[in-house]
Amino acid sequence: MNNQNNLTETQARKDDHIRICLDEKVQFNQVKNGLDKYTFTHCCLPELDYKNIDISTQFIGKKLDSPLLISSMTGGTENAQLINQRLAIIAQKYRLAMGIGSGRVIIEKPDIAKTFQVRWQTPDILLLANIGAVQLNYGYTWRECLKLVEILEADALILHLNPLQECIQPEGDTNFQDLLAKIGVLCEKMPVPVMVKEVGNGISAVMAEKLINMGVKAIDVAGAGGTSWAMVESERSDNKLKRELGKTFANWGIPTAHCIADIAKKYPNIPLIASGGIRNGLEVAKLLALGADVVGLAYPFLKAAMVSVEALEELVELLNEEIKTVLFCTGNENINTLQKSDSLTFQP
Repeated sequence: MNNQNNLTETQARKDDHIRICLDEKVQFNQVKNGLDKYTFTHCCLPELDYKNIDISTQFIGKKLDSPLLISSMTGGTENAQLINQRLAIIAQKYRLAMGIGSGRVIIEKPDIAKTFQVRWQTPDILLLANIGAVQLNYGYTWRECLKLVEILEADALILHLNPLQECIQPEGDTNFQDLLAKIGVLCEKMPVPVMVKEVGNGISAVMAEKLINMGVKAIDVAGAGGTSWAMVESERSDNKLKRELGKTFANWGIPTAHCIADIAKKYPNIPLIASGGIRNGLEVAKLLALGADVVGLAYPFLKAAMVSVEALEELVELLNEEIKTVLFCTGNENINTLQKSDSLTFQP
């Protein structure tokens, strides 16, 4: 195990994040993901053979055997390397999409790139690099972003937006001025699709419109309802003001279901990822019916990855069976028919 004293500030923060997410009470405790307001209409006679249910899909040019994304989590330390290797095994076996943790530390300290690199394990999957968009205001350009994509052999680049987290993080980068225009320049320069995601506070339809107009090719709403990064940063801060600030904003954000419903209604053709507090395949299916193309989970994968590859296999197989069961019991043979059906209803 790495000695904490030998880690850079960024690396130490990453190990802190893993520990706190697993050990502390940092889930949203008031705001939920919004999916409890939606129910499926049961179909007692589906007129289908269960073995023909198809949950495969396409996302930004790649075929996925399941509409699941292993959301970006970590990298940069030995702990993180083990987690990423186990996640990569599962992503390849089940042909899932996989996001990599924020790659800023790779640019700072190139020798730790191996803790992020999983392409050697995942030749066929949709692999997403990831870096904070705010770094474009702290000396990073499209060249650093391209270098990150090349090092990871990624199919696309995620820019994550995390203004609340940066406000509470003791070493936070809080200059978000003129960032939208810089995102637009990056979209023009990058040879791979640029995606934008939040980190658990949601993306509104208004902001999605601005991002799409700048050339962003896909959006991960990463809404409220799961891990509260305000609480994560509160837990790791030694500063009393920051700790209290994190508690105040522990439940800040737009629920995941609201983000997806609003953006999908206004922009039905934009590739959409739904993430933020998703805990089972029934919730995955609800978000697909609302208009998401892929659904991301982080905490459930992290928790299982800390146990074993076998625990991850059990998780994915359960999620897939839950999704298939929803399709079967709503009379839909595949995801496309589910999305076009009226199987899901809103219950105010």
